[in-house]
Amino acid sequence: MLCRLGGRWLRPLPALQLRARDPALARVPTSGAKRPTLSVWAVAPVCAVHANGWYEALAASSPVRVAEEVLLGVQATTGLPWWGSILLSTVALRGAVTLPLAAYQHYILAKVENLQPEIKAIARHLNQEVVVRANQLGWSERVARLTYLKNMKRIISELYVRDNCHPFKATVLVWIQLPMWIFMSFALRNLSTGAAHSEAGFSVQEQLATGGILWFPDLTAPDSTWILPISVGVINLLIVEISALQKIGISRLQTYVTYFVRAMSVLMIPVAATVPSSIVLYWLCSSFMGLSQNLLLRSPGFRQLCRIPSTKSDSETPYKDIFAAFNTKFISRK
Repeated sequence: MLCRLGGRWLRPLPALQLRARDPALARVPTSGAKRPTLSVWAVAPVCAVHANGWYEALAASSPVRVAEEVLLGVQATTGLPWWGSILLSTVALRGAVTLPLAAYQHYILAKVENLQPEIKAIARHLNQEVVVRANQLGWSERVARLTYLKNMKRIISELYVRDNCHPFKATVLVWIQLPMWIFMSFALRNLSTGAAHSEAGFSVQEQLATGGILWFPDLTAPDSTWILPISVGVINLLIVEISALQKIGISRLQTYVTYFVRAMSVLMIPVAATVPSSIVLYWLCSSFMGLSQNLLLRSPGFRQLCRIPSTKSDSETPYKDIFAAFNTKFISRK
């Protein structure tokens, strides 16, 4: 098999020649010893490094290095075992970064929802005006429709500017949370495989090998019991279903997005079963914080504390409503 490097096709060196050129590879046993089974995601083979340079570039990027330093700093400052440091780092980041952004997202969406009655009233009035003008000027149905849509789009934009609630602002959470999740995952991957850009890289890997708890004492190895991976999938599915239960009259696109996220939640299970437990522990804690955050932002008291405007869809008993909807959809149905 050939590998592409810098515009040229190169033939991979035989295993013996690779070991002779790389002392680190020389220590890897060729037979007789059982090797830990990490996925391609965790440790890329030689040809994949050449073919997927973007992967290694991301693993060596500055944001990933910052994430490594954050994890190392938390562990050095607190003196906690590595499983505790990962949990503490995740809770701190989710609480300090994503929770305020999630509250801001709900603030924007609440203002957009409160604009809907005004938008509907304007749409009815504008439609009547366009019909009258079309009859006066002899517009075709196509011209009348384009005129209505153009003016309606302009009016809605002006309303968003007036109330400072453009829906795009509600996506800020995604643009911050997703990169943070990726950088933290790559940082833990580097620390668990000894590829961290730190002088203490290999010593950290040794600490992680004994820094687990309960059934996963080695955080550098995958969870052979699948308890952590299945837990990640279940919590992610809970988040999706709770969000879906609260939506009434969703569009076809939203339905497709819900099905896609469900599928991704299930696919995360086998992926999580092949990466180091340190990464899966982070995913599990992050998902649990996401679920808690989702439930907290439905509390009327917390929404009032965050000055999120009340809306027609708000409930005084959100948790009872969620339980009732969940019971009706998944338990009581025949």
